[in-house]
Amino acid sequence: IKKQQQDVLGFLEANKIEFEEKDIAANEENRKWMRENVPEDSRPASGNPLPPRLFNDSRYLGDYEAFFEARENNAVYAFLGLTAPPGSK
Repeated sequence: IKKQQQDVLGFLEANKIEFEEKDIAANEENRKWMRENVPEDSRPASGNPLPPRLFNDSRYLGDYEAFFEARENNAVYAFLGLTAPPGSK
């Protein structure tokens, strides 16, 4: 989980994409918010959804696998619901 979180954060920082990181390990409110905002069809069969999970405000975007796939397809800005900067793919 930690490696995936670092991968997402590193990508966002390297591309100067603004984000807010929410710690669900140390903050019960953040943990509750994530559980409530991950759609039913994106939750594991048992247990709670594990980070990293990506949101644009309160709109659920996906998990690490979805982020990784978007990155591999050069479609991260579309995945994040953002307009790609001029000169990028």
